Amino acid sequence: MDPIAAGFWGAFFGTAALMLGISLAVFVRTRRQVALSAAFSAVVCAVFVAACLGWLSANSVHQDRLVALIAPLSAGALSPMLLALLGLLRQRRPTLRVASITMALALAVVAAGWMLAARQALILGWAATLTAAVVMLLVAIRTAWVGSRLAAGAAVGMALLLVGLSCLSWIGIDHSTSWPVHAVSALACMGFLSVMGAAAWDRYSYLLELSEVMAHGPAYDPVTRMRSHSETGQMVGDMFFHRDAEARPVGVVAVCIGNLYALENLHGRAAFNHALFICAGRLRRCVPQTVEMGRLGEDGFLLLTRSMEDMRALGQLARQIRERLARPVSLSTSRDPGRIGTTGTNWVADIGIGVLATSTKVRPAQVVATVRAMARTAWTYPTRVAVFDQEAGQIAELAVDETPLSVF
Repeated sequence: MDPIAAGFWGAFFGTAALMLGISLAVFVRTRRQVALSAAFSAVVCAVFVAACLGWLSANSVHQDRLVALIAPLSAGALSPMLLALLGLLRQRRPTLRVASITMALALAVVAAGWMLAARQALILGWAATLTAAVVMLLVAIRTAWVGSRLAAGAAVGMALLLVGLSCLSWIGIDHSTSWPVHAVSALACMGFLSVMGAAAWDRYSYLLELSEVMAHGPAYDPVTRMRSHSETGQMVGDMFFHRDAEARPVGVVAVCIGNLYALENLHGRAAFNHALFICAGRLRRCVPQTVEMGRLGEDGFLLLTRSMEDMRALGQLARQIRERLARPVSLSTSRDPGRIGTTGTNWVADIGIGVLATSTKVRPAQVVATVRAMARTAWTYPTRVAVFDQEAGQIAELAVDETPLSVF
């Protein structure tokens, strides 16, 4: 094989190995069936490509027979998995029925191939495999037509797979093909694995969120993926509860968004929920794991921590939250799934942040009320960050180099 072609195929097998490793890690941790399906897909694709390249057999006749066997069986095994990934097979009985039909058709092609010469069996196997790929592509396009974003990605992946299979069939029939054909096939197969991996992760994320909703019930807010309003109260109680008489420091940060209700009045509840979803996602990505988060009313979030011995970190965290949440975003204004992301309005969150260094000796209700008032007062400050000035006994703006050291 040409060294350049070998390099492209090496990149493909590296992609398959990476997908397999990630899938197995997810499977071991959460035992999700989606992760197992992704790992199985990576293995099947790698074995299939190795057989087509002649790496599993030195004899050309045996190689043709092997590809004529593996190609239909691979198509029969992967087709039900793709349908399940698209959400078309949601129940166990239809899944088993479709899997039985596809594998029966694959075995019929294999049986017919054994009655033919090796090269004729190879052509029959490739014809059946390409036909299955075209059918799956049409199914994905039809599903994407009704507004499924996951199906749109799967359709792109199947189109790439069809290109890769066409080049592989050329390579399998004519072993003297040049390296550009190998390059196109390897890149197309890598694209297929990448797209399918992303689609599987999207499906996995959905199931993970669904498990959180089923586990926590009303305590889980599906819009922000944080604790709900009632659960935030429980979080505050747990944070301020202590058995010993010694007071412990507690860092409290409140984030309030001042223009959410104006957004709802102008563009409706869908835009309101989208803005809240975006802000919550940005907040989760910039907050350390030692900080507990929850909803604070309809327009805010509450952050609590006892792990920050240096309260200067609270001021730095507040500035980081302000920079992250104040970035512009394009919001959808339609609830139609097919139009999400196509019609929208540009929006910038009007952030107010209150930072309070307190202790477990103070009543939790008083702390929450104070820090929320600080966050709302911060809307009037240029820096949008407010602290409690212990000496003046009032709320003040956090300057550029100031740190919230006073204890409330």
